[in-house]
Amino acid sequence: MPTPFKALAELCEKLEGIRKRVSMISSVSEFLKSLEPEEVEPAVSMILGQPFPKWSQRTLEVSWATLSEIIRRITGVDWKIFMEAFSKTGDIGAATRMVFESSKIKRQTPLFEKALTITEVRRSFEAIAEAVGAGSREKKERLTEALLSSSSPLEAKYIVKIIVGEMRTGFHEGLMEQAISEAFHVPLDVVQRASMVLGDVGAVAAVAKTEGKDGLLKVSFKVFRPVKLMLAQMASNVAEALKEHGGKTAFEYKLDGARVQIHKQGETIRIYSRRLTDVTESLPEIAETVKRNVEAEEAILEGEVIAVNGEGHPLPFQHLMRRFKRIHEIEGMAEAIPVKLYLFDVLYLNGQSLIALPYLRRRQILAERVGEIPLTKQIITDSVEEAENFLKEATSSGHEGLIAKKVDSDYVPGIRGKRWLKIKPILEPLDLVIVAAEYGYGRRREWLSDYHLAARDAETGEFLTVGKTFKGLTDMEIIEMTKRLKALAIKEEPRRVFVAPKIVVEVAYNEIQKSPKYKCGMALRFARITRIREDKAPEEADTIQRVKEIYKSQFSKKGNIQLKNSR
Repeated sequence: MPTPFKALAELCEKLEGIRKRVSMISSVSEFLKSLEPEEVEPAVSMILGQPFPKWSQRTLEVSWATLSEIIRRITGVDWKIFMEAFSKTGDIGAATRMVFESSKIKRQTPLFEKALTITEVRRSFEAIAEAVGAGSREKKERLTEALLSSSSPLEAKYIVKIIVGEMRTGFHEGLMEQAISEAFHVPLDVVQRASMVLGDVGAVAAVAKTEGKDGLLKVSFKVFRPVKLMLAQMASNVAEALKEHGGKTAFEYKLDGARVQIHKQGETIRIYSRRLTDVTESLPEIAETVKRNVEAEEAILEGEVIAVNGEGHPLPFQHLMRRFKRIHEIEGMAEAIPVKLYLFDVLYLNGQSLIALPYLRRRQILAERVGEIPLTKQIITDSVEEAENFLKEATSSGHEGLIAKKVDSDYVPGIRGKRWLKIKPILEPLDLVIVAAEYGYGRRREWLSDYHLAARDAETGEFLTVGKTFKGLTDMEIIEMTKRLKALAIKEEPRRVFVAPKIVVEVAYNEIQKSPKYKCGMALRFARITRIREDKAPEEADTIQRVKEIYKSQFSKKGNIQLKNSR
């Protein structure tokens, strides 16, 4: 029997009020057991705030400006009610529910005689995503309006939260893996391994529902289904990296570029960004290089693409991002901003997963298969002095620093661990999300040029402000940023706009201070934006827990002042 979407909304509402993780896992586990097999993946994705599985390239492309206009039309409510509700809750979905509940319009259309189901909501999302080309904006509006018109206030709350991508129940992917394990009686380590391989926990849940443990043990990589990337932790210097890796490690250049995952099957090449978005059309020369050089019928490779000048020297990151955003007039842009590929890992080759092999063996296999494509420059050493000289060589060549890779380490998709460590000679910048912006003064009076910066709370999903800055962007970037932020506006005041947390920026700063001004109890000193991280999603932004770690580490050699207000 089809499961009503209301049941999923009620579950999410329940999760918002639960603080004990065991209780959250148990609630979701019971819900998963009740679903039909075809409902499992859509339900898991939506509980996690995603309209589609992570590997899918479909996007809704419904802006908050469009969504808010639809809500106004449906409810006929004075928009001040929404603004007041949003001011009280800080939550788009909760404010939407209040607006729907305040509506005096009696909805008596046939749509409301039949309950929305999980499957119908997914189909609506698919139809919205598939609306492209001429007239697509109007079609997306009609489909979104039809979906919300069919929704109760509670259902509307969570449909909006899924569209905006801001669930904030505190129930994250790691807890979902535990819920799947409990629901379908599969060992957690089997679920986690399958999640790494498939790159999507919803797909894992679907297999667990129908095939159990045996099915999950059989899962393998699929070409053209991107895999979550293995991530690196920070190390303060090369000596720390050597100590952590047992006295000897492989150091590689950390390039100032964009990480890519490349899939090859026969003559077909697809290139995926760090966010697992297909960027093949923006990088045709990279696809051609891979097709010409890689000796394999099937392969999943990892590397870094950098922008270079006429002499082959690396250009700043923002030049590269112009290439990644461009899908028209590529030839002209390719001539203006040449790019170069460096490879550093291979995950899958001709039907075989390689992630369990030691790192050095994977690199050897990679070198044997990629023809003239260069690998990232590397040394293997136990010498602090040699490593420090290598770091200086990297930075003097225009690169960011080094990555230290444990020589016998396996590849663990989606995990940030100490097997890989990144070393930069300067204070590590933070990737933060813009949650509000203010109009400037003087020549900047018509632009949103003072940005409120927030870190993500890993436990609740809330974005907590840690400072603001008007420094770092060029006039052209500020003009473009103003357009983007206005499209994301949730609430507007005379000189300030609150926005959906979608845009990630890299932020440099001098130190982190104790501050009663912000809820988190901390503030960045002398913050300035160093680049716009088009390659990062909001969920990849640095966490408030990371900010707190940095704050504490500043006092390793001097007295500490405890944070009373921080989480």
